Amino acid sequence: MRNAPPSNDPRAHLLRHGPDRPVLYFSPDQLQATARRFQAGFPGLVTYAVKSNPGEEVLANLVAAGITAFDVASPVEMDAVRAVCPDAMLHYNNPVRSVAEVEVAAGMGIVSYSVDCLSELDKLTGRVPASSEISVRLALPVRGAAYDFGEKFGVGPDRAADLLGAVVARGFTPSMTFHPGTQCADPAAWGAYIGTVAAVARAAGVQLARLNVGGGFAAHRTGPAPDLEAIFAHIGAEAARVFGQRTPALVCEPGRAMVAEAFSLAVRVKALRDTGAIFVNDGVYGGLTEIRDIGAPDRITVLAPDGTERRGALQPRVVFGPTCDSLDRLPDPLLLPEDLAEGDYLLIAGMGAYTRSLSTDFNGYGLRDMVTVAEL
Repeated sequence: MRNAPPSNDPRAHLLRHGPDRPVLYFSPDQLQATARRFQAGFPGLVTYAVKSNPGEEVLANLVAAGITAFDVASPVEMDAVRAVCPDAMLHYNNPVRSVAEVEVAAGMGIVSYSVDCLSELDKLTGRVPASSEISVRLALPVRGAAYDFGEKFGVGPDRAADLLGAVVARGFTPSMTFHPGTQCADPAAWGAYIGTVAAVARAAGVQLARLNVGGGFAAHRTGPAPDLEAIFAHIGAEAARVFGQRTPALVCEPGRAMVAEAFSLAVRVKALRDTGAIFVNDGVYGGLTEIRDIGAPDRITVLAPDGTERRGALQPRVVFGPTCDSLDRLPDPLLLPEDLAEGDYLLIAGMGAYTRSLSTDFNGYGLRDMVTVAEL
């Protein structure tokens, strides 16, 4: 699916329209190419983590590329997926749910859930079909990610074995899952988890139906692009090595790595101070939240209003957002050209993940405009 008619590229759109609000540029071709890359390389089922970008155009283009399974974290995300793909397979792997949310999920035909404690398993018991897959979520002190998801969700190996036994005792289909942490580029992180999952299953005396290796796949932010194929190969090899003939079916749920490269974000310089600091028309309450949390991408092109690229020597500049809150600034200076001027655009690549999900309307600002382009 395409949003038509597309502009040629972001630079052409900026030159033609001179927008004064931040703009997200979307490439359906890039998104579908990334989806095909995951499907060709990952040795199992590829699902999409809707939280990273729930846009209708994103979901529809993923379906067009062959993605029919989605990881949803709330009833709103369930509705969003079903609106573009009524027969989509939904995995509800947010391990904390209210009873009301469980009942909605049961009515939506969710096929897979995750749990990390007995009380959450209790909520599912008697409310979801006995044939449902229940994945016990494992957490380990494994490094290699920008930040650790195990501090909030998951359970250690011993408790995981007990919980897996309870899943089987209640008649559910037993599986396990984990998340190595966001922006993880080290294949060994997945290997460590897979080995521990096999040990947990043996300790519980349980044959796993599936193993969900989570998301966490790194997107290209700084330095060389991550070698996703190396991670895919390591996951497949380690699963075969530690499980042997009893290897469960594998599942992954990429979010950031699936959608990041399909979008670029253009923000405009509103003001330039004699200190070198700049004010731009989006900030940490909008599409730049991810820069605050995990650092800035290193692919930033500065364009003058006439479309020419600024090529002055790079200098560190403090970057403030447009709101009246003094906290609305990037935590670290950005290296930007010395000849940058008011009215210029910063075109930032790889901004498809979490920009729209986390953007607010604080002070009347926020990320509202999206333009489909033939290429980024």
